[in-house]
Amino acid sequence: MHNERHTISRVGWLRAAVLGANDGIVSTASLIVGVSAVAGSRSEVLVAGVAGLVAGAMSMAAGEYVSVSSQADSEASNIARESGELSNLPEQELAELTSIYVGRGLSEPLARKVAEQLTAHNALSAHARDELGISEHTVARPIQAAFTSAATFAAGAALPVLGVVMTPLHLTAIVVSAFSLVLLAGLGALGAKVGGAGVWRATLRVTFWGAFAMALTAGIGWLFGATI
Repeated sequence: MHNERHTISRVGWLRAAVLGANDGIVSTASLIVGVSAVAGSRSEVLVAGVAGLVAGAMSMAAGEYVSVSSQADSEASNIARESGELSNLPEQELAELTSIYVGRGLSEPLARKVAEQLTAHNALSAHARDELGISEHTVARPIQAAFTSAATFAAGAALPVLGVVMTPLHLTAIVVSAFSLVLLAGLGALGAKVGGAGVWRATLRVTFWGAFAMALTAGIGWLFGATI
């Protein structure tokens, strides 16, 4: 016997958490950097940052709930259809399950035996997992996704806003950008570590796109500021 620690059970909330925190940092920091290029006072930048935090957190919650609910509805519909087919066409469904296992490398007699045993144990669960690709670890959870995304967005967005409070206006863009890039690098590493993935690739990916977003909005802010 040996202990195995798999991370697939974390996939539902981990995706929402990483998305929320990353979006919170990038969007709010980018907004702050862009506004600071044309703002006349630190309070104006702070108001923009806080407004971005609140609006973004609510948007993330609503967006995640709607999208994941659509996934949940689709899963429920497919499971209900599969349940009806198991009741009305049991032999055809057994043959379908057998063919799935044959396709995965089992011999025909063994695949048939496995399909029969799994059908006797829990036919719907077997078809949901092996035919539809729906398992307890990956099933859609709308409320969990919405709450996780909103909470992590707010937490991520609060950090660039804190940078506005602690720095003078003329240094806001530089300090918030640098601070946010460090946070994004840490977030990428943490997400990869929790998910059991490679740390360096995730860290570089998150940091690069965060830097790109902030550079783009800073350029727009300075461009409009010079024009106005």
